[in-house]
Amino acid sequence: MQWLSSIELKGEFVTLEPLNKTHTEGLKQAVLDGESWKLWFANVPSPDAMARYVEEAVKAGTKGDIAFAVKCNDSDEIVGTTRFYNTDQINKRAMLGYTWYSSSVRRTPVNTECKLLLLSHLFDTHTGLAVEFRTHSFNQASRNAIKRLGAKQDGILRNHQILKDGSIRDTVIYSIINTEWPAVKSDLQNKVYS
Repeated sequence: MQWLSSIELKGEFVTLEPLNKTHTEGLKQAVLDGESWKLWFANVPSPDAMARYVEEAVKAGTKGDIAFAVKCNDSDEIVGTTRFYNTDQINKRAMLGYTWYSSSVRRTPVNTECKLLLLSHLFDTHTGLAVEFRTHSFNQASRNAIKRLGAKQDGILRNHQILKDGSIRDTVIYSIINTEWPAVKSDLQNKVYS
């Protein structure tokens, strides 16, 4: 059963469109800008793997995941993707991740507004209690971005996953809870719209 609704979320700078196969070509172009799939600590699909990546993300929607294509409003270009996963209707929690963007939109309002739209959807529309973020302990850019959102570190799962290159990942876990959301929301709005 789907707890979070799969709807378009529109902001001033970006629109989050529920992911479907028509986004595949745009995502292939987006991932070429920066070649993030080459980072050993990031789980970003290569252009050749994009069709399978999109297909698997759409299929995961039957288990409650909601994947989005991120589109810049000024250019109408797809610049990345993000998703809710491991959604838990009973405990009103979700994980937020599988996020990656074109290099050209990093250090712009794109990620901050995406997270503002997604977190508003979780906390305001669906009265969520908590959202969780996970990242590789070596992915300092991701860790810094998550902290800038206002998330607090909960801990580190040591030797959590074996990656495709055979290395072992320590996973850092962060969260935002509903009582923190009003302050986090105000801060994100100031960052995006001030």
